[in-house]
Amino acid sequence: MTAFATTSIAPPARRLCIAPMMDWSDTHCRSFHRLLAPHALLYTEMVTTGALLHGDVARHLRFDAGEHPLALQLGGSEPDALARCAEMAEAWNYDEVNLNCGCPSDRVQEGSFGACLMREPERVAASVAAMRRATSLPVTVKHRIGVDDCEDYAFMRHFVESVAAAGCTVFIVHARKAWLQGLSPRENREIPPLTYEHVYRLKQDYPQLTIVINGGIRSLADCETHLAQVDGVMLGREAYENPYALAAIDAALFAVIGGTPASMPTRDAVLAAYRPYVERQLAAGTPLKHISRHLLGLYRGQAGGRQFRRTLSERAHQPGAGIDVLMNAMPRAQDMLNVVDERAAA
Repeated sequence: MTAFATTSIAPPARRLCIAPMMDWSDTHCRSFHRLLAPHALLYTEMVTTGALLHGDVARHLRFDAGEHPLALQLGGSEPDALARCAEMAEAWNYDEVNLNCGCPSDRVQEGSFGACLMREPERVAASVAAMRRATSLPVTVKHRIGVDDCEDYAFMRHFVESVAAAGCTVFIVHARKAWLQGLSPRENREIPPLTYEHVYRLKQDYPQLTIVINGGIRSLADCETHLAQVDGVMLGREAYENPYALAAIDAALFAVIGGTPASMPTRDAVLAAYRPYVERQLAAGTPLKHISRHLLGLYRGQAGGRQFRRTLSERAHQPGAGIDVLMNAMPRAQDMLNVVDERAAA
């Protein structure tokens, strides 16, 4: 087993991570999540090595400076290609490079990467070693607890031990196995049962490794339960369906940072803080609908929340939709306008 390596990301940042989600965790989403969870470690959606080596690098890698700390998640299985992409990650000022060994989609399997790589720990180890030679950034791995019928603890332990021997010290573990045939990616996030005990045991067996747990985490209570066993938690669907939950979780998990109590912004304050970013993006030609889709759940469960969602869903896609659509959709927007009118009349 290799010695515990140093990392450029302060350990507390890994207490809370926001999971990468394909076609969702783009720069607009991450900039929004950063306002809700100022201390969390954010991840990009998976970017394949082919897309970076043969496509539009800037389109895939550009991000807003306010997103730090930010990890780039790569999809690939060839050590040389992954090493070249790790170099790009450092050149573009990312804080971490993460290798996806957990995605079960057919497209990913056709490329011989994602969850199927758990069957090839030696290849993953070679890839990690190549990336570590190419960059000074932390190189981490996200994986499942098993694949198809390979679901016993020994299978995952062998995978982690092999990859750790190549110098990887941070493992983000989705506590479900992946069925590579017969289940869609969505079903693979819901149907295979969660086996948190395997992840807890991994931390017990390898205390020198940093273990972050993912899968089915919905509340602060869930986070606190897991953090009694492992080093960090990664939230997935809850962050996208009920984004304001991030504010409470971040504030609680980082109650004191540098001697200052962590604060929890109101929903209105988050939207107001997000406004300058939206205005910059609109000025650059980004359609409002590409941004507003990430905000639909902000007022979930609140008075006016349904109208907020309906307004954005109906108006944000219209040609020329601007910042007024977003601000007028706020549940208390009309009340605020009435106050302004009353003050003007006085």
